[in-house]
Amino acid sequence: MGPVLVVTNLDDPTTDLVIGELHGRGVPVVRFDSGDFPTTLSIAATITSDGIGGALTTPTRTADLSHIRSLYYRRPSGFTFSHLDNQTARFAVTQARYGLGGVMASLPGCLYVNHPHRIGDAEFKPSGLAAAAACGFRIPPTMVASGPDAARAFIKAHGSVIYKPLSTPLYRIDGVSCTVQVREVTAGEIDDAVAGTAHLFQQRIDKTGDVRVTVIGNQVFCVRIDSDLLDWRSDYSRLRYSVVQPPPGIFEALSAYLDRFRLVFGAFDFAVDRQGQWWFLECNPSGQWAWLEPETGLPMMAAMADLLERKTG
Repeated sequence: MGPVLVVTNLDDPTTDLVIGELHGRGVPVVRFDSGDFPTTLSIAATITSDGIGGALTTPTRTADLSHIRSLYYRRPSGFTFSHLDNQTARFAVTQARYGLGGVMASLPGCLYVNHPHRIGDAEFKPSGLAAAAACGFRIPPTMVASGPDAARAFIKAHGSVIYKPLSTPLYRIDGVSCTVQVREVTAGEIDDAVAGTAHLFQQRIDKTGDVRVTVIGNQVFCVRIDSDLLDWRSDYSRLRYSVVQPPPGIFEALSAYLDRFRLVFGAFDFAVDRQGQWWFLECNPSGQWAWLEPETGLPMMAAMADLLERKTG
């Protein structure tokens, strides 16, 4: 088999660990960021009745596109053409996206972890929640609304309600990168500004803890996260971890959900209520997971390397 392609940004500690594991196994790896194109990354791809062929070249590696073992897609940076005027740059970005992106999405015989198109599909929160309900997960009552009257009515009907961004783009305050936080919201806080865009409101689960379930190929790792936080991601220093077994039906629902989006990896988040029931919150198809291994001893790095290596037996 050929190399593993790793598509990610420069600052990605999880990927660094995975690449180190693959190197230790003697598995060839070609790492690049889409933001490197075309300055230090180039392609010369052919398309014939046999599929995609040709080469991808970085400053230190050349990969035969017809013999790629697997592709690990991990949040690469966007294309930039800062040396061009705005109109020409928009054209260049579009050509790069559909050119390089189209080639990378069509490699013959390649295992995608995950396929970038499938990641895009799964990142829509309403789609994920609808799929979760169809696959057998419990989901909290949820509304996506762009009108203040509908939002207020939902909050009054469901009591304790939280607001979540539908996506989490970074913005900057005094030069510091920030995201919109998940928080509880009252009907009195809703004003006409809600009409400016779409918002997600969800009934708050009276939880005793959270669970992060990481599915890597056919291996499932369930870690309970205990804290006093509404959103445990807001302060990792206050978290406590323990390995747990899921309640009945979770394994089947996980498999059905991943099959629905054609994913081989997923980072699922659940809230656990006082009756021990698990409530689906979201699945991140590009989620972080490596920090859990030293906290729990779970062999997650080996599982990811096995998947990318396409190791059997």
